[in-house]
Amino acid sequence: MQDTPVIDIHCHGAGIGAGHSGCRIGQRMRRSWKFRHYLKAFGVTANELEREGDILVIRRLSTQLAASNAVHKAVLFALDGVIDARGQLDEARTELYIPNTFIKQACQRHPNLLFGASVNPARPDALDCLERATACGAVLMKWLPSVQGIDPANPSLIPFYQRLAALKLPLLSHTGNEESFTRADNTLADPERLRLPLEQGVTVIAAHCASNGRNDRQRNFDRFLTLMRTFPNLHGDLSALTQINRLGHLQRILKYPEYLDRLHYGTDMPLPRTGLTSPWFQLGRLPLATIRKLAAIDNPWDQDLQLKLALGLPARVLHNTHRLLRRPSL
Repeated sequence: MQDTPVIDIHCHGAGIGAGHSGCRIGQRMRRSWKFRHYLKAFGVTANELEREGDILVIRRLSTQLAASNAVHKAVLFALDGVIDARGQLDEARTELYIPNTFIKQACQRHPNLLFGASVNPARPDALDCLERATACGAVLMKWLPSVQGIDPANPSLIPFYQRLAALKLPLLSHTGNEESFTRADNTLADPERLRLPLEQGVTVIAAHCASNGRNDRQRNFDRFLTLMRTFPNLHGDLSALTQINRLGHLQRILKYPEYLDRLHYGTDMPLPRTGLTSPWFQLGRLPLATIRKLAAIDNPWDQDLQLKLALGLPARVLHNTHRLLRRPSL
């Protein structure tokens, strides 16, 4: 177990289209205060990206991850856009587009990063895109339904789910309210909408364990627990659960030890670099001396991991992802 690498299952890529990356930033996002905030969290400026290309974002992520004492690898996400009725990328409704080719090539350059593909199943060639991503070494499929306009409960997606299951490629899908973009349809992130892929045999990872929001007057977290009891192929990731807007959620899921083998360590990087997961928010939950010690940890991966351990995360959970990913390049 000690030789098993610790993998962050939830790490975001980004780009503005510099250096022929193919990335795109929608105008709403570019005008938002969030755009500048995220650039700062990634440790880059727009001028630097224009000069060196979007690969600079990935290079700095990889370098900082390499400096971690505890986390060895991270799954880096592509993010497909909104697809319109003609089957084309809807640029007006797409706030962020990060193509699979950019993330695949970035991961080839940086071995501590693993390729997390993203394919909107509304694409006419979605099955071909899925096959290509898998052949290129994707370790999972990433969806953000509330932003991409994907309804996971749409029966037309059954062929896509059947192929995911046959390829043994896990689907990591955001659950709960989405607050990082300028707009989102949070009904699409209802964990109950994941029932269909679960029934088709897909291994599904509910990002953030549906830790916030409500649907049908019921907490998303309770709806997530119902599915966990029903489907052994449902997992949850622990990213963002120490953020100021989710305080106490990590301890809430840890009250169910029967699910520990299906929980996965994640950071939601670069959000830990925004200050949203500061150990100081845990005053009253952790001793002051522990908080001071955690706050002094400079590396964001090390601080995130040590904070979660201090809040009660069993160390054995850190090794679950190594067994889950389809083709970890370890």
